[in-house]
Amino acid sequence: MKKLIQVFLSVFLLLGQFVAPAVLAEGEKEFEGDKVVVGTVSDAALELWEYIADKAVEEEGIELEIVVFNDYNQPNVALQNGSLDISAFQGHPFIRSWNADNDGSVYAIANTLLMPLGLYSDKYDSVEEIPENGVIALPNDPSTLGRALLALEIAGLIEVDDEVGIFAEEEDIVGNPKNLEFLLVDPNFAALSLPDVDAALINTNFANDAGLSINDAIFNDAEDIDKVNPLYINTITTLEENKDNPLFLKIVELYQTEDVVEKLYEVYNHEVYPAIDVPLPELEDAE
Repeated sequence: MKKLIQVFLSVFLLLGQFVAPAVLAEGEKEFEGDKVVVGTVSDAALELWEYIADKAVEEEGIELEIVVFNDYNQPNVALQNGSLDISAFQGHPFIRSWNADNDGSVYAIANTLLMPLGLYSDKYDSVEEIPENGVIALPNDPSTLGRALLALEIAGLIEVDDEVGIFAEEEDIVGNPKNLEFLLVDPNFAALSLPDVDAALINTNFANDAGLSINDAIFNDAEDIDKVNPLYINTITTLEENKDNPLFLKIVELYQTEDVVEKLYEVYNHEVYPAIDVPLPELEDAE
């Protein structure tokens, strides 16, 4: 009987080694000393993430390294090859499009903000002034092109086939009463096209980098935010295999706070809409 009790005791102690939760020492932080590499694409985003980096090291002992890119593709390339841990710049349509084109596994783990898509012009002060046969520059990446065409529809300049959804192309235009022409340009060079076109649709971050404010736009698609598809909200992303990584989710937690929202307003001059309370869409919604 004594041997039997000893066996049970030994098994109990052995199991305890595996099931006992880790206990942090007093004052010790769960992710103390960990490092996360974050990619983004604009000067304003850099300033915001520098604020979050200070917060991360002070509150959690986490070091953030911020890497700024000058286009939308390279951050996802860096995510995919492991050079980045997370990124913050893209909406759901771009994630889907990039994954499809590159056999990628980029995955949104949190919503951040909605950037208006503005229509800018060096020649005209209103949408109504855009002339017959006018030329409008549009972003050439598929996800933003679809939003740009839908923005022109909201502005009353064209009509887009309702069946197309968020990935509209020029061929999906079913009404163009002014016979407008469209020039596809790289999104980060759209502002440079303004002298040569009648108007250009420019992403807010690239407009800001070019010294433009959303207040300079003759129209923006978020003037009535209820008309903007929530799939266009920007996200924090990682690889799908890391979607439940507790360290990365801790960064999400640090981002989705009121003080970061205040800083977001500050660095973007109140030109963006915080969306930290908007739930992520189901994967099929992004198809």
